[in-house]
Amino acid sequence: MQQNLPKPNPGILDIAPYVAGKSKAKEGVRVVKLSSNETPLGASPKAMQAFKDAATNLHRYPDGGATALCKAIAEVHSLNAEKIVCGAGSDELIGLLIHAYAGRGEDIVMSQHGFLMYKIYAKGFGVNTVFAPEKNVRTDVDAMLAAVTSNTKIVFVANPNNPTGSYITKDELERLHDGLPPHVLLVIDEAYTEYVDKQDYGSGAELVEKHDNVVMLRTFSKIYGLSALRLGWAYAPKHVVDVLHRVRGPFNVSAPAIEAGIAAVKDTDFVKKTREFNNRQLAWLSGELQKLGLTVYPSIANFVLIGFKDAATASAANNHLMEHGLIVRDVAAYGLPECLRITVGLEEDNKAVVETLKAFLKT
Repeated sequence: MQQNLPKPNPGILDIAPYVAGKSKAKEGVRVVKLSSNETPLGASPKAMQAFKDAATNLHRYPDGGATALCKAIAEVHSLNAEKIVCGAGSDELIGLLIHAYAGRGEDIVMSQHGFLMYKIYAKGFGVNTVFAPEKNVRTDVDAMLAAVTSNTKIVFVANPNNPTGSYITKDELERLHDGLPPHVLLVIDEAYTEYVDKQDYGSGAELVEKHDNVVMLRTFSKIYGLSALRLGWAYAPKHVVDVLHRVRGPFNVSAPAIEAGIAAVKDTDFVKKTREFNNRQLAWLSGELQKLGLTVYPSIANFVLIGFKDAATASAANNHLMEHGLIVRDVAAYGLPECLRITVGLEEDNKAVVETLKAFLKT
């Protein structure tokens, strides 16, 4: 870098930018995108109509507090609307929390194979990231607690976790919180929670109601199918809500996103339909991949993590799938070079993945 150019803050140029799932394959080949955990069923027709209707008011600023959306979320999930803050995806809220609660040289703690945006945002603010080892690609509560020091400001746990699909139980989540000092913020990222159908799973909202140092994050990008609109929300104690409102942009959520979000969260029948479809296909896909002799890690989200004998084989399998227009996710950046993450797609797409991998493994 030339000496006379403006210089970014220390650590910024050390960031490896987040790489989104690929969307292009071999030219001339029909593309099936299974790399970004998008729902193959799309958004609710009611949400799409609400988005279109919002076009008549594009010259007006949105409600800065997304009040109507907060109210709709609260009604559907039986929550307190005053404890909800909306953002441009849960990603923005992750960044705002780190900006507000962790300073340069201080620490956040996350699991070994946790969502990369925690680390990326932390590095951008000069905050250190401490990784807690996992057991069988699953968050280890004891390891998380052992990683906490007097320098720790935030502990992030994705539940279910991306890219592993694993989760910790309600009891484990409570034990994690109970082991933290009261000044450490526990952020529970529940981007995939709407897909969950497990009796021992517990929502972070319950902990938010009981404690002053817990934040739950949700997104409209997954089961609601509104990835393009960048919409998410946080449920937090009122003192955290106050802080987030102070540091967010004045109009951080667009009016079309607000209207589509209201319609999407209220269309509970569509959400139920999407969940049931996903869980049927997830079970089928996991079972068929296991029959091929691959390591298939248990998932309760809308994707499955599969393991090959080594990184070279995983890379070759990824290339083979790409040649056939099937785009999945390389997760080497997550410390899993021998694995690939496959989003649950339409039935015919899932069958194509299985048949293509079957052919690859025979070569």
